[in-house]
Formats: sequence, C-alpha cells, structure tokens
Amino acid sequence: MSPAVFTIPPHRAFADALAAGLLARFPERLAMARGVVLLPTNRAVRAVTDAFVRRAGGGLLLPRLVPVGDPELDEHLGSALDPIGAEPLPPAIAPMARRMRLARLVQAERRRAGQPVDAAEALRLADELGRTLDQLHVERVAPHRLRDLPVAAELSAHWQLSLDQLRVILDLWPRELVEAGRIDLADRRNRLLDRVAARWAAEGVAGGFVVAAGIATSAPAVAGLLRVVARMPGGMVVFAGLDQTMAEADWQAIGPHQPDPVTGLSPRPIETHPQFHLKLLLERMGINRAEVERWRWGGGHDAPAARSRAISNALAPPDSTAGWAALDADQRSLAGVTALELATPAEEAQAIAIALRRAVEEPGRTAALVTPDRALATRVSAHLRRWGIAADDSAGQPLSALPPGTLLTALAEAAAEDFAPVALLTLLKHPLVRQGAERLAWLDAIRLIDRALRGPRPPPGLDGITAFLAAGDRRERRHRAPAEVVWRDIRPLLEPLAAARGAGTLAALIAALREAATALAGDAAWARPSGRAAAELVAELEAHADSGPADARIDGLPALIRQLADSVAVRPPQGGHPRIFIWGLIEARLQQADLMVLGGLNEGTWPALAAPDPWLAPRIRRALDLPGLERRIGLAAHDFASALGAPRVLITRARRDASAPAVASRLWLRLEAMSGGMARDTALAALAHAIDEPGEHRPAGRPAPAPPSAARPRKIAVTDVDRLKADPFAFYARAVLRLAPLDPIDADPTAAWRGTAVHAVLEGWAKKDGWDPARLRPRAEAMLRRADAHPMLRALWAPRLLEAIDWIAAQLAAGLAEGRRPLIAEQWGQADVAGVTLGGRADRIDRLADGGLVIVDYKTGMPPSAKQVAAGYAQQLGLLGLIAERGGFGEIEGTAAGFEYWSLARGRDGGFGHVASPVDPAGARDRIVTADFTRHAADIFAAAAERWLTGDAPFVAKLSPEHAPYTDYDQLMRLDEWYGRDG
Repeated sequence: MSPAVFTIPPHRAFADALAAGLLARFPERLAMARGVVLLPTNRAVRAVTDAFVRRAGGGLLLPRLVPVGDPELDEHLGSALDPIGAEPLPPAIAPMARRMRLARLVQAERRRAGQPVDAAEALRLADELGRTLDQLHVERVAPHRLRDLPVAAELSAHWQLSLDQLRVILDLWPRELVEAGRIDLADRRNRLLDRVAARWAAEGVAGGFVVAAGIATSAPAVAGLLRVVARMPGGMVVFAGLDQTMAEADWQAIGPHQPDPVTGLSPRPIETHPQFHLKLLLERMGINRAEVERWRWGGGHDAPAARSRAISNALAPPDSTAGWAALDADQRSLAGVTALELATPAEEAQAIAIALRRAVEEPGRTAALVTPDRALATRVSAHLRRWGIAADDSAGQPLSALPPGTLLTALAEAAAEDFAPVALLTLLKHPLVRQGAERLAWLDAIRLIDRALRGPRPPPGLDGITAFLAAGDRRERRHRAPAEVVWRDIRPLLEPLAAARGAGTLAALIAALREAATALAGDAAWARPSGRAAAELVAELEAHADSGPADARIDGLPALIRQLADSVAVRPPQGGHPRIFIWGLIEARLQQADLMVLGGLNEGTWPALAAPDPWLAPRIRRALDLPGLERRIGLAAHDFASALGAPRVLITRARRDASAPAVASRLWLRLEAMSGGMARDTALAALAHAIDEPGEHRPAGRPAPAPPSAARPRKIAVTDVDRLKADPFAFYARAVLRLAPLDPIDADPTAAWRGTAVHAVLEGWAKKDGWDPARLRPRAEAMLRRADAHPMLRALWAPRLLEAIDWIAAQLAAGLAEGRRPLIAEQWGQADVAGVTLGGRADRIDRLADGGLVIVDYKTGMPPSAKQVAAGYAQQLGLLGLIAERGGFGEIEGTAAGFEYWSLARGRDGGFGHVASPVDPAGARDRIVTADFTRHAADIFAAAAERWLTGDAPFVAKLSPEHAPYTDYDQLMRLDEWYGRDG
C-alpha cells in the first residue's frame, strides 16, 4: 500500500489548512468524531481545536486530538493502548524524584573522584544527566555501548573522567528505578508508542481514521509509529513545511550520509539545516521525498506561494548559496516581509508593541510576536499594557521571576546570610509579605527597621539584631528605640527560618522555608497560578528531598531554590486580548497570525547558542549516533521558516544587547543576502522614536532658593559653616528643608563612621578614665573586640589605630609633664555671634601652664591644609576658640592660645599620629597669626551670617565647587543638567 504522506508548505497556515482538509475529506460528523489526530504538543492541540471551530462555523464533533509529547500519552489514547488482557506498563518516575535521586548519585560520584560539589551544582549536573539519559532512550542507544567506544581512549582527561562517572551512574540508575518501582518517562513513552504502533499495524482503527500532523521529531519510536500510520487504511501523515522544491543534490547534501565503504567514515551531516530533522524522519519511516504530496487545502489567510520558494532558497545548504545571484525575481521575492533594526532592546520592544497595536486596529486581524527572548517578550507585554492591552505570553515566565518564587529565594537568602540587613530587608519588604489590609502598617514598621539598620552590618543572627537595636548612643537611640519596639513583633515570624540554620537535611530546610513563607505571607504565598506552582514545587521537593543530595547546607540553599524555580514555567490563564499573542518557539509551531513579528534576530538568541553537554564529549555523541548539539539550531531555523510564511511578517533585531554590540542572526543575514536587502519599515521606526520624545528639552537652571529672612535658621553648627559658604544650596537642603542623607545598608565603615568610633573611645577615656594614659589602649582594644565591631575595622584598621592611640597617650603624658592639662572632652558649647547662635562640639580643650586655652580636634584622616584655612574655609578651630572665649563652654575662661589638629593618619616621620596647626604665632609660611585666628574666624562667619542667615541672599548651588566636595544633594539640585552650562 502506498504511503499517505502530505506536507503543508510554509506559506499556508498549518492548523487552518489541516482543519479545512479534514473537514473536506470527512464531511460526516460521526466520521470526524471517530478519527484520531496525533499532534506534537498540547499547544498544537489548542491551535488545531481553534482552527476547527473557525472553519466549521457551527456545531462540530471533533476527532480525538492526542499530543504525542504529553507525559500522560496513555490517558489520551485510551483503549488504543490498553486492550483487554494487556499487561500494564510500569508508571514513570516522578520528575522531582528523578532529579533528586540523580543529584545524589552525581554528588556521590563527584566526591569519590575528589571533585565534591554542593547540592545546587549536583542538581544542575543531574538535570544535564537526565537530558543525556532521555536522549539515549529516545535514540534507543543501549547504555552498555559507552563501555566499548574506541574513541574513549583518545579523549582528554576531563572528558574521560566525566565518561567514567557516567558509566558508574548508568550502572546504578537501573537499581534506583527498580527500588522505586518506576521506569524513565522517555522509556515509557517509547513503549507506549511501540504498543500502539503494533496494535494499529495488526488491527488498524475500526471505522475511523488516524492523522499524524505536524510531528517533526525523528525519534525512532515516533518514526516507527508514523511509518505504520502512513501505510494503514485511513491513516495519513501531514508534515509542516517539508521542502519539496529543494534540488535533489541539495536534499542529499544535508545528510545523514552512509559510511564510506573503504574508510568506514561518513561525512558530517548539516544538522543546522531546517530540513535535516524532517529528512531523517522520512528515512526512518522508509519513505522517499518524492512520495510526499502537497496538501491541497489552504487555510484561508495564506501568503503568496512565492514565499515558500523564497524561504527554501534563503535557507539552502551553504554550498548552494552561490546560486542566489542567478535567481529570478520571483524566486527571491519577500513581498509582505519587512525588517526593522533598532539601537537597543528597549527600542525594539517599543517598536514591536506599536506594530502589534497597529495591526489589531484593523477589524478581524490577528498579530503575534514570536521570540525565544523572554526578556523581549516581557518588555513588549509591559508596553502593550500602556494601552490597556493584556497579551498572554503563552511561553510563560519562570517561577523564579514571579513573586512566590522570589519570596522563596528571599527566605533562603535571609537564612543563608544569617539575617544580614540587605537580605533581611529584602525579605520583609517583599510584596507578598502581609499583603492586604495589614500592608501599610507593616511597611511603616519595616521602615523603622530599615532606618535603624543603616550603616555597617550589625552582629549576625536574630539575637545580633536584637542586641544591636537595644544598644547605641544618644543619637543612635533616636532610630533604634522605635525599631526595637516593632522588632519584638517581627522576630517571632522569623524564628522558623532561624531554625533552618540548624537543620541537617534538605527536607528540614524546605519545611522551614514553607513555614516561614506561610508565617510571613499567609495564603498570598500560595495563591494564583504562580502561588500554586510554588506550592507544588515545595510539596514535591519536600516529598522527595530525603532521596536527594546528602549534605545540603544552608549556604547553598538560595542557589538550589533559584535553580528549581527557574525550571518551572508558569503560564497565565486564558483571558488576554483575543487577537494579540506572544509565543515562544515551541508555542508558535503550527500556529500563524495575520501579522507575525519575529523578534530578537541576533546570533545567540535566535538561533540560540548550543548548550554544552557536561557528560558526553562531541566525539562520543557522534560515535553513539546521538543528535549533535547543533541540531537545535536546525530546529530553530525550521521554526523561523514556518513563522516566515505568514501573510505579513516583521523581522526585528537590536544592534546591541544590554552590554555589547550584537551580531545579526545568520537567518537575518541569509534573508538580506538572498533578497538583496529586505524592505525596512521606516514609519514604524519613526513611531518608536517619537512615542517617548519629550519635545523641547529644557534643562533645569542653577537652583538659588531665597526664602524670607524669617524662615532662615538662626542656629548653626561650626561644622556647617563651610557648607553654607561653599554650597549654600546644600546648607538650605539640610537646615531649611531638613533633608538628611541616609547611610547605605550594610555599608563598609566610612571615614565618618571610623571617626565616630574613635571619638567614642576618646570620650569614654576622658570622662570615665580621667585621661589616664595607661587606660587608653585597653579601651580601644575593648572597642575592637566588641561583637558589633566591623570585621574590616578589626582586620585592616586596628594596627594603625592602636599605633595612633599609643601616640595620643604618649602625647598627652608629655603635655601633662609640661603643665598642660585637659579640661573638657566632647562637650557642646554655643555663643551668640552676628545675631546667630553659633554652636559646636569641642573634641578637647586644654589649659596651658600660662593659662591659655588650646582647642584640639581629633582627625582620623588628614587635617585641613593651612592654605584652605587662609582662604576662609575650615574655620572650625577658630570658631570653637571664639565660643570658648565668650564663655560658651560653661565655666571655662581664657584666651585661645593654640589650635591643634591631632591626626591619626601617617605623619612625615612615617608613624601614625601627628599634630598639625593651621596658624603660627608669627604668621610664618603665610599662615594666620595665632592671636588673630578667633577674630579672623569671627569676621568670616559674620559676613556669611549677614549674607545668608540674617540677610536675604539666595542659597546658590555649588557657589565654590572647589570647597564643596560633598555630593549628598547633587541629585536634588539636578547638578548634571546645569553644571558647566550655567553662566
């Protein structure tokens, strides 16, 4: 009997053409209902169902539509597989159970080979191993062939080690399956397909028909079933896009080739060609291409037939591309196909969204984006929402990118990092935590925690945070005390997660994550499709964790959870726009819209780079007759060719990706070269650029706010005088608007933080130890030993700090011997100067033997230069002396006779610690005379106060940039918009 094999060319809509032909061949309703249509995927089943509905226009009894790739294939085929008396097939092992068991075997083998891996890496290798096992099953390669490969001895040491480990695992894996009472899913599918092929070959299908449509996999079991279907009464095989116009020489050139009778070697097939897998399938079915007929029916909205010829020519084998120059115009015509190149992926997404919207503004038109680039699909979907268009991304999104998945990852990271501030706050601020009516109050509480935890990292663990919030000086208590109150209610919710750090098994870790997620987010963690997917993942993982990696550790849990969530695709429920679709490559197979936008045509994206196989070297794969890694490129090219057959096609690419210039896809370049240059959609490019065009650009001018005199502060600290003079706007933002910069979370110790720590040591030494030189170093060492001391402070700064501390003690002791004695330390003083209250904190004030006062300021870094002081800045010491002379420090009286910076930085002698003074008794080296310093500082301050505090001068931004190094308010003043352009 001649085989009934057909093909639907790319320029016809496959699903609609198939439905039209079947309705024409089987017009009787009951005859249609008795038929079986084998399709590759569940998505194809939906597409064909929709095509039948469109074509019938009324009531219809559908044939049984069976997805061959579905794990529950036997349930779809029903009695065709399970006749009375037939022995049932063993069930397939659950995917999670298989991953866990393989991960345990991989981990054990790696440890035996002296290459230990953690649970996450073991799982990654197990997933790759699972794919390798599936390929062995699909291609029916017996595992024992791995032992007798002649090329194995020629491999590098790395590949030989991988092969040795694979052999051991393949010996152990059957025992695992027997222990579980299961078989591999790929093995079970082979057996199912063999069983139904045998039954149909012997008995046929009583009173009905069987059509295998759109199936492109060349697996031997599938090829055997299609061979039976093609030759059985009432059977038909319908291919999608089999090229009947390709020259016979080209058809033979793509392979596979027979071994040379002399050398025993066969030429390398062109597995990257889009027809290779179909040719291989035909050969395994025992059918010649000449026996394939063209399907006579069309889909009703097809492209011109010339499109299929152009596609065939554009995707010809490499040796045939030289003939492009001799092609007639109708052989290279891409009428209806336009191309668009944009600068960036963001612009590409914008243009695609506009094209989709523009297409569906035509009544009845459909439009679809087809792309393997999930980021591009997400961007396009977001742009469409600007116009109220909800486009379902049928390829879905990974669970790891959706709120329930990010919640699980945040929980794992918080536990792994022992509640470090960034991980803790990321968890507590997660959008699912306390969702609903409690959310606003919860966020108010978390903001208090956030404010209190800014700066260097507190001690680890929940106890460390509790102790940190209970401690602190007077300034720190303003933020820590409110946080301490709300922390008492938050901490119990995190206790299950803290308990996970002591869990010894993966099952216990997952159970702790589940309890913590429920405690923090309640039902919101497990609601909606994404939440249900997360719940199923956690349940499966918890059920099979005991058979997984043996030494799961808390520090590897985030990577493990992220990897597992990455493998779960969450597809949205139906209900989006009825005429706009976003498809991945698998979802787009056998489907077509009036406008097909093929996006992301860059090399490495479409087609994607072939992922390496960590288990089998390429030579091993060839020796076993396994598909080459490049075959995926051929499948991607076939998907491209199929989508290119739509009536209208827009092909897009971005000239660069997020980090570097991008190379156009080989598919794009072939179309360009064959056609002589694709038509460009210049109007769409203009719209994409214009939609976000702001119009006239009006950069902000230099800010100079001028509040009324009554609104200006009448109090100022000596440390703010430089800010007032050099950057009045920054002073305005701080003192008038009361905007204070926040420290980063989990920050490294800054110079200011180190200065605060040193000042606290020196203050305690002065006020509690009475400046006893012998007790200063022990106090500094005690500070460094405290649990909340930053590790960087202890490791890097401690040696130089202790050397400088010893220098301070020695310097003070020498002063005491000369009659100089300290009076006060870390004391606030103030005095009225020029109609303003001037205040400041003196680090130390000493009394000389002759009664004069010395103003001392400790510096952890280098002190201000004398040149800077002479220019009218860094007047802090002079202003503190002025306050002291005016009685601003209580009972201290006298004249300021010395002004000293005690710097802990390296001095000229190479040691840490030296004294510097901005003045000189005789004014040497252009310094200010010591006796004149307080008057000089008072005059400078009076002029500034009269201008900005009691006067009405505007607070101009960056008035003296060279003396305004701080950048806290640069964004507020929009510095980049006017600096360098403002006159």
